[in-house]
Amino acid sequence: MAEKKNYLTREGLRKYEDELQHLKSVRRKEISQKIKEAREQGDLSENAEYDAARDEQRDVEARIEELENILKNVEVMDIDQHDGEIDAIVFGCTVKLKDKQKNKTVEYTIKGGTEANVLLGIISNDSPLGLALIGAKKGDVVSVEAPAGMLEYEVLDIWVKAD
Repeated sequence: MAEKKNYLTREGLRKYEDELQHLKSVRRKEISQKIKEAREQGDLSENAEYDAARDEQRDVEARIEELENILKNVEVMDIDQHDGEIDAIVFGCTVKLKDKQKNKTVEYTIKGGTEANVLLGIISNDSPLGLALIGAKKGDVVSVEAPAGMLEYEVLDIWVKAD
């Protein structure tokens, strides 16, 4: 079975590559030094600094593995050819929507699942709302099934900010 593609913007790819580079070249050395200093203190069985450094090392190595897994199966979605207003919603664009039930406007950027962060207004292209929005045009009303029931959003504006 083929692994699922991780869709990223160029900005997201750079962010993950930079983080991976930093973890491998800087954080590993810092933690190694902490472990070395803690070992020099003697008995490791009751050494809190050693235990903390080993925990930190485990967390960093897990994050390195996670980033390597994301990057080994990445597909960059090139949105650089767009800059400004566009006709239909595509991966990487930002949309202004009117929530028909709450009668308020919301703004979302549609990116891949690994870049999604609802608190920052970034939704996944695989989320129910992301799937409903892709291909919609200004003025369209999209319906999304949610735990609270059917939600409707009117597309007010669509644009792309090139990285």
